[in-house]
Amino acid sequence: MPDSYECLSFLDAFFLYLEQPGAPLNVASISLFEGIITLEQCMDYVESKLPSIPRFLQCVEPSPLGIGAPTWQFDPNFDICNHVREVKLKRGTEAEWKMAVSGVLSEHLDRNRPLWDITLFRGLKSQQTGIVVRTHHCMVDGVAGIGLLKELLDESSTPPPQRRRKRPPQAPPRHDAGTVLLDGLVSSCFATAQAFLTAHSELLRMAQQASFPGDRQSQPENGTEAPSGPLARVAPLGDLARLLSELAQPTEKLPFNVLCRGPQKFEWTQIPMAEIAAVRKECAATVNDVVLTTLTAALRRYEELHNKHPKRRNLRILIPVNVRGEGEAAGTGNRITFLPVDIPVAPREPRALLTLIQKRVGFSRTAHAAELVALVGVLLDTIPTPLQSLFGTVLRQLPISVCNTICTNVHGPSTPLYLLGHKMLSSYPYVPIGGEMGMNCAVMSYNGSLFVGFTGDAPAIPDLARLAALFSESFAQLRDAVGVPAPERKRPRRKKAQSKAMEAPDSASPGGPGGRAAVAVA
Repeated sequence: MPDSYECLSFLDAFFLYLEQPGAPLNVASISLFEGIITLEQCMDYVESKLPSIPRFLQCVEPSPLGIGAPTWQFDPNFDICNHVREVKLKRGTEAEWKMAVSGVLSEHLDRNRPLWDITLFRGLKSQQTGIVVRTHHCMVDGVAGIGLLKELLDESSTPPPQRRRKRPPQAPPRHDAGTVLLDGLVSSCFATAQAFLTAHSELLRMAQQASFPGDRQSQPENGTEAPSGPLARVAPLGDLARLLSELAQPTEKLPFNVLCRGPQKFEWTQIPMAEIAAVRKECAATVNDVVLTTLTAALRRYEELHNKHPKRRNLRILIPVNVRGEGEAAGTGNRITFLPVDIPVAPREPRALLTLIQKRVGFSRTAHAAELVALVGVLLDTIPTPLQSLFGTVLRQLPISVCNTICTNVHGPSTPLYLLGHKMLSSYPYVPIGGEMGMNCAVMSYNGSLFVGFTGDAPAIPDLARLAALFSESFAQLRDAVGVPAPERKRPRRKKAQSKAMEAPDSASPGGPGGRAAVAVA
């Protein structure tokens, strides 16, 4: 174990500053596994994995007097029992399971311990084990969360050899407050200077891209052609001006765009990847185009159910974008920016809406919207470290709706994963909410299915289950609109008792024996 500590990046620390009561900023996966997994087995297994996940042994240590950035320090009192627990369901129904999951997701992680936990749910009627893995957003983003899931689970169905529980590695001695304070002062000065240099470099790079658009890739994006000819030189600058004009417009609020107070609710749905692949092939689209089209249609229908009839309004969705280089390991921490997309909700025909969304996403990309958001983050990083916490505290209290919702789409494993030989049947991603974003959506592909999770603030969107149902219905409408045949459903076999009940009554008596007509049970 290394004898050192590491400062949190600006973005990682910012997720700590933005957290508020009733809106914990955690990333989670809600999974179902075949068979029964005991608490003791899970504890032993997870503890055996900790040496390869050192961040799970570290907690966040605030800088003395708030001078420098918070640091990761090894927890000298680490105990696996504080991080792996069990909940036993009484009835084991899906409704109770969802309610119990929502309760866990509404809780805040203890800042005095490493910021993660695992909860096992026993007593499901299906004789399966539910597992919720939570980590604070300051530790992972969506891509890092998938990497963590792969690290915890196995690709083989053969259970690993049973290991005896060992004591966690001894933590290195903690640095004294004076050393940490001095290091904080020095690192704060260097970090501020580095942030200014990075901001200057990013401004120059964006100016160069706007002046020489020919350097950009000319590959078609989402089925739209890149600008060509004499107008190509002025298009990027014009696109950027148009983008800034759009982003300057206030977001038109949806029914759930109110300040989050908690508790939280969680709902989910599932779509076969084969159907999504057929739709995207038919429309020359991406998976993300299909997801955005489905979500937009579902949100429009949700508004109409609440007696609001959108006509000329726009829906603003933020899409997290991974900025890791090709082949770069996921690791831990946040390496993301956001792509804002304004989508008119007026088109009711699914294919027309999909085409429009392809154009809107393509425009946001060619206008360098994600780079612009990243530049804002770089500029915020120039704020002296002692003021960053204050800025985050003030920002989370302001009634500002930056967007209507966030929709994150992560590519997960395409083959099954196992825990102690138990196959993971499903895994629904959870993305936190906060501010006036009372509902966010996360999707993850895994083993041939797209798993969709909806996070909602209970007072803001009490009928979250209705939105999940509308998502499934909206995808079915899109699938039918583009001419993809619906999958055949297997008909249940009729029982012998049912077939006998449907036989004609005795011909000697219209009502059969005793004059009573036979009734078929459906």
